[in-house]
Amino acid sequence: MPTISNKGITMPQSPIRKLVPYAEKAKKQGKTIYHLNIGQPDIKTPQIALDAVKVHNLEVLAYTKSDGSEEYRTKIAHYYSLHNIHVNASDIIVTTGGSEALAFAFGSTMDVGDEVIIPEPFYANYNGFSVAAGVKVVPVISKIEDNFALPPIEEFEKLITPKTKAILICNPGNPTGYLYTKEEIQKLAKIVKKHDLFLIADEVYREFAYDGLVHYSIMQEPDLEQHAIMIDSVSKRYSMCGARIGCIVSKNKELMATAMKFAQARLSPPTFAQIASEAALETPQSYFDDVIDDYVKRRNTLIAGLKEIEGVRVANPKGAFYCIAELPVENAEDFAKWLLESFDYKGGTIMVAPAAGFYSSPNTGLNQIRIAYVLNEESLVKAVEILKEALKVYNAKS
Repeated sequence: MPTISNKGITMPQSPIRKLVPYAEKAKKQGKTIYHLNIGQPDIKTPQIALDAVKVHNLEVLAYTKSDGSEEYRTKIAHYYSLHNIHVNASDIIVTTGGSEALAFAFGSTMDVGDEVIIPEPFYANYNGFSVAAGVKVVPVISKIEDNFALPPIEEFEKLITPKTKAILICNPGNPTGYLYTKEEIQKLAKIVKKHDLFLIADEVYREFAYDGLVHYSIMQEPDLEQHAIMIDSVSKRYSMCGARIGCIVSKNKELMATAMKFAQARLSPPTFAQIASEAALETPQSYFDDVIDDYVKRRNTLIAGLKEIEGVRVANPKGAFYCIAELPVENAEDFAKWLLESFDYKGGTIMVAPAAGFYSSPNTGLNQIRIAYVLNEESLVKAVEILKEALKVYNAKS
């Protein structure tokens, strides 16, 4: 019998999606599932984006350019300029989601056996991208008691070896919701320049900054042009996760020429999705104002509810729409399965993402879950109530 590759065997399952079979079975049993496991906003996609696809006049659904249409990239550059990020269309390659942009970044900057330093917990698919590229993730642990702030820069310094090629951050953070300060970005800029590394920043949640805080991009940091690689996506910004349009942005010409080779190898990003994404750039600021106001209310409702549950500790997110909660259980994955298989409260249960999958350090985050507060406030209140009752029953049986 032919054998599966070691890379395939090593590829981790998604902690966000691997419990789906349990959820499907629970639904067939008549349970209402409150999905706190995945960052799929219930916010409506801007109508202008949907209409652009409906009223197109294409006669042939043809390839686009490998780096995306020039008109779209020019408009993206203009959008960035409104956020004090000054780049040209030539500094942008349109990708099939932020995921492909990350894959291009890994492929363009690292060889098999090289290392990337990432503050953990981090977006779980970073583990998958590293396995696919044959790259080793070197974690530097951020702590819930510090609200998942940037670890001391000395901790990064200790981990740098001749194999280190990049530092990767997500800002604001998935799964923590932490928003890096300008000072923290400047510390990272200093260390990557000192050691001649790339600084890759996944900034797909840029608009989602709360409590009067402002997102500071690595692309705004002076004298970082040869080191900075920004990853972006329309998925969360416009509630267009299914469009699968993102981009990789850098002023490093050699890096972008290399990424272009990967873009050519996969031919081109999807045409209809680019049409929708280009139209979405015309979305008025009022849309984002309303969305942010909504998410702040949801966050406040969720965090207040979680803090009332005995034994639960939760970090307070300042951006994105996630939080990490530490539960009074030994194994959050076992608890998450039990929630779907064996528990309901008033006919409902919750689906959460076990947080161990957001770490690369073994046996870390075993009692933590990631919660995505992408449901309306009423649903979040019900979800917290279910969690509270579930912990009582679960711990009573243990």
